[in-house]
Amino acid sequence: QYGHMNNSVYFSLYDLAKTSYFRDVFGAEECNKFSVVVVNINADFLAPVFFSDELVIETTVIHLGHKSFTMLQRAFNKASGVLKCQCRTVLVGYDNLTKEPIEIPADYKQAICDYEGKTLSELSQPLQ
Repeated sequence: QYGHMNNSVYFSLYDLAKTSYFRDVFGAEECNKFSVVVVNINADFLAPVFFSDELVIETTVIHLGHKSFTMLQRAFNKASGVLKCQCRTVLVGYDNLTKEPIEIPADYKQAICDYEGKTLSELSQPLQ
């Protein structure tokens, strides 16, 4: 009716991009060994996306805590470079057996730091 993409579709695109990020950082096999759950997600819809638009989703970790981490994802129009939407997601390490939050393993934290080109100290700073 409105001619633009429904806001719920962004979250599906962001989920796919998160999966790609985890595969890039940890590898296809390893990324399935550690579970995370989303505990908070906030999106800013900045400009409409039309069905003819091709998007690029940029995904990065901007904060690493003991049991949680925060990802920033941004959807850009591929042709124009216009930022259409940005999203912050907080994910928590999760034990599927006990159904409890768990600490993010040190080797996973290091893999994220290496991928992001930042130190653990840099990624552990409080978010503004």
